[in-house]
Amino acid sequence: MENFRKVRTSEEESPLPFPDLPPDVVEMKVKEGSKIRNLMNFAMAQMELKGSRQIVFSGCGRAVTKTITCVEIMKRKLGGLHQVTKVRYKTLLEVWENQDPLPGGSAQNLTVHKNVPSICILLSRDPLDPNQTGYQPPEPQHGLEMQLGEAAEDMSGSSTKGLKRPLPPPCEELLTKKLQVQVPDSPRGSETTNHQLNHHH
Repeated sequence: MENFRKVRTSEEESPLPFPDLPPDVVEMKVKEGSKIRNLMNFAMAQMELKGSRQIVFSGCGRAVTKTITCVEIMKRKLGGLHQVTKVRYKTLLEVWENQDPLPGGSAQNLTVHKNVPSICILLSRDPLDPNQTGYQPPEPQHGLEMQLGEAAEDMSGSSTKGLKRPLPPPCEELLTKKLQVQVPDSPRGSETTNHQLNHHH
């Protein structure tokens, strides 16, 4: 293969795997070399300036992770978006050209069919059918202080979930963590600390 050079790659065109899409829905085709900032600027303009209700992000092969990143940024910026994710395989056609044909021989091209994973994610301001596979409801809207506390909350597990107390500032959380790490066998371990905290409030 060392004499061959890839001349072009084409994707098979396939319809988007979502029922009932408006005909003018914008599909953001994310490529491996796409700049996330450019994609996001365009997508945000569609949703905010043009008032689109739905947008589709799609990517295949190495662009899959970038596609997911764009969707996560979009959800964070806009909030309240319903999401449906479909994963499938796409066929890529790669055409390779022989750079060094035999004397008198015709230039030979090779066509290689590659199956690559492809992801399509539909984001919608309007509710979608929650029973279809790949559906994710909008994430609850958090204020800033909730976002700060999320990491701490994840670590401390469900004990803080039902309580209506304000989350401690991160530094306090880190101090207790450090204490627990340094003196694991001390009777003033994690349980008593939590206990006192809860009593306190």
